[in-house]
Amino acid sequence: MAVREATEADLPALLVLLRGYCDFYEMSPSDEGLERVALGVIAAPEEEAFLLVATGDGGAVVGIAVCVWSWSSLHGGRIVNLNDLFVAEDARGAGHADALIEAVAEVARRHGGESVNWLTATDNRRAQAVYDRVGAKYSTFREYELEL
Repeated sequence: MAVREATEADLPALLVLLRGYCDFYEMSPSDEGLERVALGVIAAPEEEAFLLVATGDGGAVVGIAVCVWSWSSLHGGRIVNLNDLFVAEDARGAGHADALIEAVAEVARRHGGESVNWLTATDNRRAQAVYDRVGAKYSTFREYELEL
């Protein structure tokens, strides 16, 4: 198992994983939209956004972490928003999610980030077990969304 930055050569695998992530949350963006997200994040400087992949046996991409930076007055600095974390179903339980979270934290530390933040569904118990295991703290904030 390894974690590395995604490249454009990973795009076919990225699109499969991004679609799996969207399907899990019952969202249906277009394939073009997912490609635009992946390529945009890959092309961005690491201090703006980054996309990490976890690889399994033979180097196959089995997990993703899509991250963007933002400023937070509550933290008094920049934070990383871990927007999308997903591991292929047949690769779950092998530590890929833990490795991705630690790699995201390392990028955040390298750039002076104050924290890594993310959301998950309230009923996503398997993911919550991972987050608890890596030492993340549950937030009491409620998320709102204004669709445009």
